[in-house]
Amino acid sequence: MADFTALRQNMLDCQIKPNKVTDPRIHAALAAIPRELFVPPALQSVAYVDEDLPLAPGRYLIEPRVFARMLQEAAIQPDEQVLVVGTGTGYGTAVAARLAAAATGLECDAGLAVKAGQALAALGLDNAAIVTGPLPAGWAAQAPFDVILVEGSVAAVPQALLDQVADHGRLVAVVGGRTLGVATLYTRNGQAVGHRPLFEAGTPLLPGFEKALEFVF
Repeated sequence: MADFTALRQNMLDCQIKPNKVTDPRIHAALAAIPRELFVPPALQSVAYVDEDLPLAPGRYLIEPRVFARMLQEAAIQPDEQVLVVGTGTGYGTAVAARLAAAATGLECDAGLAVKAGQALAALGLDNAAIVTGPLPAGWAAQAPFDVILVEGSVAAVPQALLDQVADHGRLVAVVGGRTLGVATLYTRNGQAVGHRPLFEAGTPLLPGFEKALEFVF
């Protein structure tokens, strides 16, 4: 049987910390969440490899290095509200819940949403919730959010998501094509939204974001 505790520590030491992820709160959150609970049973033994792991047709748990670096750039604070778009089986929501006051995971696939809810309940994360709906629309019912983390890549960030970022809030997404995109940080200051590129990432596209959507700064 795999020693998941050792694999988790190896992920931190060999993948996360050398990849410019220095925040000890992120290290602790990743160490606390058992990644193997969020992948199909047949993939549990490889849950900590640095690859995108398939969850369902066209859906993936993104690789640890990319996800952790996105968390570092999002700079989630303990008093903040977070929306995780395209949470799949809920891993990103679980980790965000360890960093924030509350985390909401948005998922469009009802089957994945059920698995996500079960995983969060098994971990006793009472400050995390899963909601179901189209990913590009975000979750206006609870907006604005201090941080929006898009757990996958998009052809472009739709205005609907940017409109749900709170003043001085952040949105992090991998933006670009099907093979290679650029992780990008969006920040809001009043009515103005700026952005800057962070690093390249070959992250699978999320459903609903395949075609470029109109974007307004």
